[in-house]
Amino acid sequence: MAVRTVLQLGDPKLREVALPVQNPRSPEVKSLITDLADTLAFWRRKTGYGRGIAAPQLGVSARVLFLQLPGENPWPIVNPTILARSEEKFVVWDACLSFLSIFMQVERHREIVVRYQDLRGNFCDLTANDDRNLSELLQHEIDHLDGILAVDRMTDIRTLCTREEFERRYRAESPYAVDVAGGTP
Repeated sequence: MAVRTVLQLGDPKLREVALPVQNPRSPEVKSLITDLADTLAFWRRKTGYGRGIAAPQLGVSARVLFLQLPGENPWPIVNPTILARSEEKFVVWDACLSFLSIFMQVERHREIVVRYQDLRGNFCDLTANDDRNLSELLQHEIDHLDGILAVDRMTDIRTLCTREEFERRYRAESPYAVDVAGGTP
């Protein structure tokens, strides 16, 4: 198992724009995907949180994401780009493996269209919306590739709270966390 250290809020590498991947089929990308998957699985087991992780969170400047939605197959995503955003937005609670002790509300577009490459190099287009909360998750993870963190998108500083306070007051109404056993809250 290749669990890697997740960079934490304040590390300047989290603010860098990640470089495009030239060959999604390369052994380096395959190894990076394994490390992302193992690291996400570790933190999910340990904390009950985590549906996605981006290469910059491991200190790797590559436009690579790994998603693991509850009950779904693992989903590596290479070179994602948001092609379109709906005018309609919504506010959602957000946190991050790079600062799991704090939560805040952020504004996201309700629907987006994303183009990405799979590990064979094929281009895929995806419309993401409220289904599986995919729109907000992809926006969060793609932001990482552009050096943008959820704290940058906070709607109001007064929504900032500790993990403990989120757990006590808001977790029951939030679809964005899974329990430590891997089910939904």
